[in-house]
Amino acid sequence: MTVPAENVGVQPDVGREQTRDGYERVYVWDLIVRASHWIIMLSIFTLAGTGIYIGDPFLIPSGATNEQFVMGNVKVVHSYAAIVFTLTVAVRIGWMFVGSYYARWREFVPTTARRIRDVFGMLKFYLFLAKKPPLNVGHNPLAGSIYLLVFALYLLMIATGFALYSVSADGYMEMWNFLLPLFGGAQMARWIHHVAMWFILGFFAHHIWSAMLVSKVEGMGLIDSMFSGYKFLPPGWRNRDD
Repeated sequence: MTVPAENVGVQPDVGREQTRDGYERVYVWDLIVRASHWIIMLSIFTLAGTGIYIGDPFLIPSGATNEQFVMGNVKVVHSYAAIVFTLTVAVRIGWMFVGSYYARWREFVPTTARRIRDVFGMLKFYLFLAKKPPLNVGHNPLAGSIYLLVFALYLLMIATGFALYSVSADGYMEMWNFLLPLFGGAQMARWIHHVAMWFILGFFAHHIWSAMLVSKVEGMGLIDSMFSGYKFLPPGWRNRDD
């Protein structure tokens, strides 16, 4: 099916309906995108909280046995959260190649002249040099590019986590100790793991702020769309130079 030039970047004839006020309700984020978004967020907060405790056990019950019991439970939660995080990241990366229209890798890599221009348009908006951001149905191209870096941090966290786990692991997880020399040993891998965590948490803080800002200015229901999957596009939005 050939998509008209004015509709480039729009998934044709899927989940689109006109509202009474002229806005168009468009299904943008499918279930895999939304579920992976929230699962990754929750698992990262769990990993960060348990990881901080493992690095600095600030809750020390009386008695060595109780202390070991608490630390053991925290490590178990950390391990299971890491499994959930790793599998969800793997699913989301795979979905970039086989998923729905707005889930694809093209949403993360600006490949058209319009999306390349919008990178700078979004940057001007974030720097308060423009009153409104460029209209994009899926990810805006600047955010998409940043998400690629965030996914690289995710993979770094997974690799360093596997390397650290292999130090005391038995069985198949022990095979991941080949990663330790790549990171300069266990101590350096632990430092990289720790620093990457703070970068990810810093991104989360900015992500929440920018989502609230863009949602308020655009009026397209950006935050709501991560629950419902739908955005509301203003009248005449197809007349842009795509």
